Order: sequence, then structure tokens, then C-alpha cells
Amino acid sequence: MDRLMIALALSALIAYLTTPLARRAAYRLGAIDVPKDNRRVHRKPIPRLGGLAIYAAFLAVSLLMMDLDRQMVTLLGGATLMAGMGMVDDVRPLPAKLKLSLQICAALLVMAGGVRIEFITNFLSASKPIVALGPLAIPATLFWIVGITNTVNLIDGLDGLAAGVAGIASLSLAAVAYMNGQPEVAVLLMILAGASLGFLPHNSHPATIFMGDTGSLLIGFVLASISIEGVIKSATTIAVAIPVLALGVPIFDTAFAILRRMVNKRPIMEADKGHLHHRLLAQGFSHRQTVWILYGFSLFLGVSAIFISGASRTTSIAMLLVVTLILMMAMIRAGLLKRTS
Repeated sequence: MDRLMIALALSALIAYLTTPLARRAAYRLGAIDVPKDNRRVHRKPIPRLGGLAIYAAFLAVSLLMMDLDRQMVTLLGGATLMAGMGMVDDVRPLPAKLKLSLQICAALLVMAGGVRIEFITNFLSASKPIVALGPLAIPATLFWIVGITNTVNLIDGLDGLAAGVAGIASLSLAAVAYMNGQPEVAVLLMILAGASLGFLPHNSHPATIFMGDTGSLLIGFVLASISIEGVIKSATTIAVAIPVLALGVPIFDTAFAILRRMVNKRPIMEADKGHLHHRLLAQGFSHRQTVWILYGFSLFLGVSAIFISGASRTTSIAMLLVVTLILMMAMIRAGLLKRTS
């Protein structure tokens, strides 16, 4: 437990202290987010590249506290690729196809280190609760890593939102890993949680710096990769559902965005003002209130993930259904499926 707390505190301290340096780098490189459309909530130019501080903290503490085995080296390599791509994109936007290609390369890199989804939960059979994926393990892992990487990127729309949600998700998954006898995975998640939360004071409303793609792509990639090696490989009945719950806010928001655009017969990749934080703002909630509401949702889902990780199969499935129903009702009430302008 002491090691977990040291990992959390040390990475938070490094992220907090290095964020001003990232801010200076953003100004020098011209990585400034200038509001050019009505989807952006901020009204004045804000420097990006805050993700450099998150990356510096995650890398430094990982090198200090983790064994550099094959999986760790490939994870850090993939994280470096994501942070590097995000940094370039924050300075000068890259083509979407190139970004997707590099995300796939990073995913393949960690897969070469042995990280992959090898089985999924079978809710319909008590006698065979786990189904091996076999040759489907590679596409399933690619879909998970690339998908989660981009869902975290998509919720980075309000001051402090992505960093806070990532911190809560990391802490939740760390608790699950610790409870399931995976202390190394728990330490790594605490390092990521500390890096995210250490950046948060600079990024809270009104933000003085954004994490940019440098941070959001890095955090999404690391969370996706660690959740595979930790929670999903635990072979519990409800294994795959645990990281889905812990990352529920970005996952459900993205899923509803896709469904909403299909219902409205619009391109799936088309940007709009229909994301959950946009809807809450439209209903009259302030910037801070909206962020705290989403923190609350994330905490609720994180605690639910911790609960079902130690519960019986029947209780876990029942809890999962209840949580999913509550979340869907809340998101529908927030108007996520309504037509957007």
C-alpha cells in the first residue's frame, strides 16, 4: 500500500511542477487553441501541450518504480509514440488517416509485448462463462485500444473534464487490480492517476493550459493497454465489463454520439454539440457544475466496477444491468439522442 501511495504522490508532484514548463513550450511552438467555432466552450486562446507534463510524470515514475520487462518496454514505447504524435498534432494538425495509422502501430507494439484480449465474458452460460477468442484476439485488441484511445480524446471538451475522469478511472481500476492480487498493475495505474490529477489544478476551470491530444491520446492509450493486461486478463466472469464501467463516461458518451448521428442520418465522424457536456451546458448548468456532474457519474461507475469485481456471477450481472439502465436513462434524459444543430 505504501508503494501505491508513493507512486500516486510522486507522479502527481512531477506533473504539477512540470506543467508550467509545458505551458512555456506551447507558447514557443505556437501550440495554442484558438476558439474558431461554436463547439468550443472557451473564448480566449489557451496553450495546449499540457500532456507533456502528464507524459513526463508517467514515464519518470514508471522507469523509477517498475521492472522494465518486455511488456513494460512496449507499453512505454507505445505511450511515447502516442505522446509524440499528439504533440505534433497540437502544433500542426495531422491528417485523420495518419493519426489512425499511428494509433494502430502503437497498439500492435504493445500486442507484440504480449498484451491482448484473449477471452470475453459469456453472460448466457453459467457452465462456460469465458469464451476464448483465438484468432479474433488481434482485431478485438486493436478495436479496444484504438477505440478507448479516441473516446478519452472526445471527452476532452471542458476544463478539467478528461484529466478528472481519467484520474477517477485509473484509481478505480487500480483498486480492482489490487483486490485481485495484481500489485504491479495497480502501481502502474496509480502512476497514471497521479499524473492526471497532478495536472488537474492547472487545467481546472478557468484553465491556464489544455492537455491537448498529447495528453488525451496518451491517457486513453495507457488506460486501454493496462486494463487489458490487468483486469481483462483476470479471467473473472465479468472481466471485460469492469474496465467498460470504469471508463463508462467516455465510452457511453461516444456510443450515444454514434447512435445519435445514425438516427439523425449524419456521418458518424461528424463533429457536433451533442456530447454529454454540451447537453448539460445547454440545460443551464455552469461549466464547473457540468464537470462535477460528470465526475459524479464517473465515480459512481468506478465504484460499481469495484463492487462487481468481488461479487458473485449473478450479483455482478444484476448490478451491471442496473447500472447500465440508470446510465442510459440519465443520458437519454440529457438529450443525447436528440437532433443537434
